[in-house]
Amino acid sequence: MHPPRRLWLHWAGLGLLGAAGPARSAPAQPGPDTSSHAATADAPAPDGDRIHPARTLRFPRDHGAHAGARTEWWYATGWLNGADGAPSHGFQLTFFRSRQGAAAVTNGTAEPAASTPPLAGRFAPAQWLFAHAAVTDLAAGRHRHAQRITRWSGDERLPEAHARRGDTALAIGPWRLQRSDRPGTGLDAAGSRYTARLAAPEAGFTLALQLDSTQPRLLQGQAGFSRKGPQPRQASHYYSQPQLAVQAELTLDGRSRRLGGTGWLDHEWSDELLAPGATGWDWIGINLADGGALTAFQLRDAAGQALWAGGSHRPAGGAVRSFAPDALRFEPLQWWTSPASGARYPVRWRVHTPAGTHELRALLDAQELDSRGSTGAIYWEGLAELRDGSGRRVGLGYLEMTGRSAPLRLG
Repeated sequence: MHPPRRLWLHWAGLGLLGAAGPARSAPAQPGPDTSSHAATADAPAPDGDRIHPARTLRFPRDHGAHAGARTEWWYATGWLNGADGAPSHGFQLTFFRSRQGAAAVTNGTAEPAASTPPLAGRFAPAQWLFAHAAVTDLAAGRHRHAQRITRWSGDERLPEAHARRGDTALAIGPWRLQRSDRPGTGLDAAGSRYTARLAAPEAGFTLALQLDSTQPRLLQGQAGFSRKGPQPRQASHYYSQPQLAVQAELTLDGRSRRLGGTGWLDHEWSDELLAPGATGWDWIGINLADGGALTAFQLRDAAGQALWAGGSHRPAGGAVRSFAPDALRFEPLQWWTSPASGARYPVRWRVHTPAGTHELRALLDAQELDSRGSTGAIYWEGLAELRDGSGRRVGLGYLEMTGRSAPLRLG
C-alpha cells in the first residue's frame, strides 16, 4: 500500500503517524466506473481536505497537497528497457507528507483539518516531508536505494522544502517531483506530464524522469473514495495513473544512459488507513501488456490472514471494475529470506481476483529497502512480472510487502 505508494511504516518508526496507517497498495470498495469522473474543475472541494465519500475529486487541485489530511503520498514506479527492448531496470520514487500537531479528522465528525493554519516560522515542524528512491539493475542483480527527510513549516514559498496545494509540486532539497499539463492537452484527463529529478551519491545513482499519461486517471474505490477496512473512517482518497510513457536519464556509478519505459503513479491521502489488528500489507500495481491496469492488495494480521482486501481492474479502453474485500486472495508460492534483516518475503505469488488468476514473480529477489537509519522501517518493494496460466508474461509492475521484518506499529 502506497505507502506505499505507499511506507507508512517509515513514519510509524518515527512516531509521526499517531493513529494513521498504510497506503502503497490501498484497499478499495466496489464502486461505479470512475475512469474520468470529476476531471473538470480547478477549485478545491467545499469541504477542503476532509476524507469523505461524498467528496468529488477536482483537478488539477487534487493533484496537489492536502495539508489538512494527516498523511499523503505520491508514488511513481516503473521499468526501463534496454537496447534489446527487454526490461533492464526498475525504478521507484515516493514523496510523503505527514501533518503534525493536530488530531486526526474522522469522516463527518470534526471540522476539516484544513482549517488549522500552519505553524509560523521557517523551522516550525507543522509537517514532515520524506522521499524514498530505488533503482533495480536486473543484469547486475543489484538494488540501490536512498532516502531524504525534512521538517516543513507548511510555507509553500520555501524553495527547498514544500508540498504545494495547487498542483503536484514537491521538493526536499534537490529532490523534486512536479506535474504540468502536457503540451496541447490542457486539462484533459490524459494530459499530465510528471518530471522528477534526484541525486543519491551515497547509493551511486542519479535519476531524471519524464512520465506522460496516456490514459484517463483511474479513480480507485467509489469515485476516488477508497475503503481500507471495515470501519468507514478507515479510508482514503486515492487515484492511479497507469500506463505512463517514461523517458529517463539514469546514471549508475558515473555512467549515464537514456532509456524509455512504462510507469505507474499513485496519489493518496488519508486520516486513518490501518484496520485494528493489521500487522502489514501486500500490494501490486501492474501495467498489463494489453493496455489495461490491475491493482490488488491485502492487509494481514499476525497470523498472516487477510483482514481486508481489494483492488481494481480496468481493461484497455474499458470501465473500471472495483473488487469487493472477499473477492481477492493472495497465495504465497515461494519465499526469500533477506540475509541482512532475516525477514522472509513471498517473492512468487498466485493472485486470485475477479479479473482472473495469475502468477506474480519478482524479477529480483533482493529488493528489500532498509530505512532504519532514518524512518525505522524495513520493507520489500520491487519490480515483478505477472504471468497467465500458460506461463506467458501479461504484465509488469511493482510488488510491495510491509510488516514482514516486524509487525507494523502505529502510535
